[in-house]
Amino acid sequence: MSKKITSDFDISTYPRDLKGYAGNPPKANWPGGAKIAVQFVLNIEEGAENSVIHGDGQSERFLSDILGTPEFNNRHQSIESAFEYGSRVGVWRVLDVFKKYGIPITTFTCAAAAEKTPHIIERVLEDGHEIASHGLRWITYQDMYRETEREHIRCATQIFKRMLGGQPLGWYTGRDSPNTRELVAEQGSYIYDSDSYGDELPYWLNVKVQDGNMITRKPHLVIPYSLETNDMRFSSSPGFTHAEPFYQYLKDSFDTLYEEGAHTPKMLTIGLHCRIIGRAGRIRALKQFLQYITNKPDVWICRRDEIAKHWYENHPATPDSTANWM
Repeated sequence: MSKKITSDFDISTYPRDLKGYAGNPPKANWPGGAKIAVQFVLNIEEGAENSVIHGDGQSERFLSDILGTPEFNNRHQSIESAFEYGSRVGVWRVLDVFKKYGIPITTFTCAAAAEKTPHIIERVLEDGHEIASHGLRWITYQDMYRETEREHIRCATQIFKRMLGGQPLGWYTGRDSPNTRELVAEQGSYIYDSDSYGDELPYWLNVKVQDGNMITRKPHLVIPYSLETNDMRFSSSPGFTHAEPFYQYLKDSFDTLYEEGAHTPKMLTIGLHCRIIGRAGRIRALKQFLQYITNKPDVWICRRDEIAKHWYENHPATPDSTANWM
């Protein structure tokens, strides 16, 4: 007989949810009885990163092939060209691979990057992919004033409305702040955000929303992202040094979730970057993985907005499904 454990800690005052599904996740009921939903994200950030020509006080130093570079208070030509590779070469190589397999993906696209590369946005839409907002800029929002971040969210939304004829359904800042989720929910019309790495299935939160002087709560869907089944580990230490270990890690992750999915279907997200996976020596990992999973039955390869709509329809928010934290 199991022992009931009690604690004097008042969890209701703790602003994090450490319980989640408590080892009993819902049956996802993916379309067609799929054991696993596989979702690819391609980050389009080139032209939105830190740069003095964008009005920033320093150059970018994160997530490029130039590891350990210092910040410059001037243009960093090497970093700029490493990012340019993503928009000049990498993005086309990656999109061509997904087009060959007829696989739909989601792009996390920065609005400032979209403005500078409308020809890329045309191709993304032509191939039937989702554009989710990756914020206005690919910069760190951690210490930004709340009102400034609110304005960035508003500007990003307006840019996408103008370019796409309507706003994206999804949001992912990535380098977010403690205010980000509330501000996204406050903006309205985004049906999910992905600023979480805390689960293998979507989940609901009750998020505070301010309307004038009124503060209320609304159910908000979170579709977790991943930083480990992610090509960013080519640009970290320790990390992947060539295509084979990345492919093997993706395959091992898929195999585990596919096996578990016979009883409780899960979700696997793979994060990609134009300037990283788009390199000739790395793209083979993506090709191998696509070849592997497309030969498996009961696999739903989909866009992130499709997952969101499925969750709304099959697992709508209820008092029991929405944590009151935030």
